[in-house]
Amino acid sequence: MTALETFCKQLKQGYTPKKYSYSKPVSAWSEPDRFNDAIIKAFVIILRTKGCSWSAESGCTMCGYFNDSALSMVSDKELIDQYQHAMKNYNQEPVVKIFTSGSFFDVDEISKQVRAHIFQDLSNKVEKIAVESRPEYVTPQVLDDTKELLHDALLEVGIGLETADDEIRKESVNKGFLFEDYKKASMHLKTYNHLIKTYVLVKPPFLTEPEAIDDAVNTIDAIKDITDTVSINPTNIQKNTLVEYLWRRKQYRPPWLWSVIDIIQKASALSSKRLQCDISGGGKFRGPHNCFKCDTSVLKAINAFSLHQDPLIFNKITCDCKKNWQDQLDLEPLSFGSLIDMPTG
Repeated sequence: MTALETFCKQLKQGYTPKKYSYSKPVSAWSEPDRFNDAIIKAFVIILRTKGCSWSAESGCTMCGYFNDSALSMVSDKELIDQYQHAMKNYNQEPVVKIFTSGSFFDVDEISKQVRAHIFQDLSNKVEKIAVESRPEYVTPQVLDDTKELLHDALLEVGIGLETADDEIRKESVNKGFLFEDYKKASMHLKTYNHLIKTYVLVKPPFLTEPEAIDDAVNTIDAIKDITDTVSINPTNIQKNTLVEYLWRRKQYRPPWLWSVIDIIQKASALSSKRLQCDISGGGKFRGPHNCFKCDTSVLKAINAFSLHQDPLIFNKITCDCKKNWQDQLDLEPLSFGSLIDMPTG
């Protein structure tokens, strides 16, 4: 185990999981989404499972989703109860997204029986089912089992690649797999005619703001012929993570929203694949932000882009703080890492 892997694991040692009802999901809601070039409603379900296998072993430097996980086995009955409880609010949305804070195809997290129950039920209701998984669980055997359950429903599998740079993924993200593992999983998914969504991280720790922009754009360029959708994910400060450890010591600043716009504009020129950006914690100190005065309008523009795919929407966005962001891009390469929040008044 590397020093980074050990440290990420140590950050969780003092954490005691909260007591939850395992018969109810973390949450469920309906939200706007884009599907088949139309704006539709998607139904989102977050199941409370034992959590991500890699998080239990070490964990990614920015991921605090284990804070909402059970961290112990959740029975098949409890997981099915969670799903059925969520579906009471289902309102015939054509797309259903199921998140587990881990891997839907990890049988130690979601058993084959639970997976079959969910897929069989949804395949008669929806046009597309979206799940997430680490690449090591996307195997021909799993996809063979899945194929028999889906009928005419499309399946989209999200993979958290984060970056196409293996060194950054190892030394900054601590992801626990290689770019080749992602490509292998993607090949399996294409063989079965499934859709691929790839998560690209904006600003892993130890990268300057300009380095983070370049890495995200280079990653999107590297995967444009592999993935069907790119989900641009700016880092936010989650509890009990290495990113929070650095942030509390003023050694990390969440990415500027101007950086997110810059990435989207550059990526739009590179690829015709769908780009989306769902920002967690936007406009807050612990999340991606600008000066806080313009954040609401910028976040609305980013959300509108995700739905309509029109980068020209950003031409209408302006604020005096953009100069501060540009100054930071110029200054950081001369410093020793990510600068803290700069005065904007």
